[in-house]
Amino acid sequence: MTRKPKPVKDSFVRMTELVLPNDTNTLNNLMGGRMMHLMDVAAAISAQRHSNRIVVTASVDNVSFREGIKLGSVITLEAQVTRSFSSSMEVHINVWSEDIPSGTKVKSNEAFFTFVAVDQSGRPIDVPDAVPETAEEQAMFEGALRRRQLRLVLGGRMAPQEATELKALFDLVAQAAEDEPAG
Repeated sequence: MTRKPKPVKDSFVRMTELVLPNDTNTLNNLMGGRMMHLMDVAAAISAQRHSNRIVVTASVDNVSFREGIKLGSVITLEAQVTRSFSSSMEVHINVWSEDIPSGTKVKSNEAFFTFVAVDQSGRPIDVPDAVPETAEEQAMFEGALRRRQLRLVLGGRMAPQEATELKALFDLVAQAAEDEPAG
């Protein structure tokens, strides 16, 4: 059964947390595992909002820890579905760290999570199509198929020659290199 398409903005989640002593390592920085937990929660809520279903985490793309997040900082996580496939959804998440007394705010993390919607028995179930409405949402939507194909190839679930979007991207890069004047 196909479900009614939904705007990606309807899946937007903003979650705010205070970094407390129990969340930190011996250097008083937020532990990476705690950060991953918070990111997974925010992204799961976004996927649930889009699908109106129970969701399970299928994959997490490269998560870089750009900046240490200190004890007492406020972290804000923003998550939104970028695109949906038959039963899966890609969710983009940004994490901001704020030191309120100093008035500084920096982006500390960014990642893509993939969730699968499941029924009560744990079997994958169809999700609504995601509808991008802004230029930024459209760009994320268009890149999602390439990111999905890359995940599948790296996970051994798709043969590289079947990754048509990736092949087209590499063909464009090769063509641009050929067109560049020799220097």
